[in-house]
Amino acid sequence: MKRVEDALEFMESKMNEPLDIDAIAKVAFSSPFHFQRMFHMLTGMTVGEYVRKRKLTLAAQELAVSSSRVIDIALKYGYHSPESFSKIFRKLHGISPSEARRSGVSLKAFPRLSFQFQIQGEREVDYLIEEKESFSVIGKSATLTCGKEGYTREWFWGECQQDGTLEKFSSLETNKPILGITLDFEENFTYMIGKKVEKEVPMGELTQLYIPSSTWAVFPCNGSIPAAIQNGFRQIYQEWFPATEYEHAGLPEIEVYIADPLESEGYRSEVWIPVKSHTQERNNG
Repeated sequence: MKRVEDALEFMESKMNEPLDIDAIAKVAFSSPFHFQRMFHMLTGMTVGEYVRKRKLTLAAQELAVSSSRVIDIALKYGYHSPESFSKIFRKLHGISPSEARRSGVSLKAFPRLSFQFQIQGEREVDYLIEEKESFSVIGKSATLTCGKEGYTREWFWGECQQDGTLEKFSSLETNKPILGITLDFEENFTYMIGKKVEKEVPMGELTQLYIPSSTWAVFPCNGSIPAAIQNGFRQIYQEWFPATEYEHAGLPEIEVYIADPLESEGYRSEVWIPVKSHTQERNNG
């Protein structure tokens, strides 16, 4: 908790500078991937979204009490034109920057976050730590938007169903489950739907992804989809990570869909998270 608070303090001190996620994560002794993923799961917003809202809060306060020009305040908080600043300012506050100077105008204040981790312990978190060899996946990928992950993933799965992509997978290796893979995580994220393959196959419009050998935390997420997977990710990031010595290793996250039908309450699925141990890192150091 102290490390996250230090990162928040660091962000506050850099509101007049461009977002540097590497520097922010370093303050929290974390990888950029792990910090951004944890932040999003704990707050429901990305680091970039949080910083934007804080900057616009500070900008509104400055407009209300100072005589600085709108263009100067826009530049101070990272906006290179009055037009772009005005557009995003209006989106948050509902008024233009110039209107914010008027007496009695209502503004929105987005306060600085303060994390208080409270591990409830009401549910056990079942998991395995496994060493897995490298493997290849063939599939279709898309860039999706953070903030409505369940919707965007569901939309992409629907597209792959309609365009015949899922049907192609059924002819590859029928004994292997279909995978959903999150490849990176920032403001947007790359998501692939695919299948593990043991040999070269005709690619067509599909792409091949190499997953290196790693240590994985494997979590069962049984129940109807997508709720079981969404709830599984929330429990992993809100309860399991804060309670353990593990950190995200920065490799892709993998959803494993084992059997049909997806809507069944007894549907079996898994989440694989690549991990590394703080204890091991200290011992190696």
